[in-house]
Amino acid sequence: MNEIAVLLYTKWLMLKGWAADGIHDFLTDEQGDVNIVSIVVLIGIAVVLAVLFRSQIEGLLQTLFESIGKNAEEAVSGGA
Repeated sequence: MNEIAVLLYTKWLMLKGWAADGIHDFLTDEQGDVNIVSIVVLIGIAVVLAVLFRSQIEGLLQTLFESIGKNAEEAVSGGA
């Protein structure tokens, strides 16, 4: 019975070591950081452009939805 406990404890220590190594590798690995930075920069640029051209975007969307609504009404009523 004591041998089984020692074996389980040994296995647990091995798993604990593997988990610690995996966490350490995950936290210290810098591969892919450039991609994250570039994505954040692109999102920032998109937000700035959206703020600068807000009125033009609103007008475009309003016109687009009016056109879609008009075409949908014509399609449903049968007059094309």
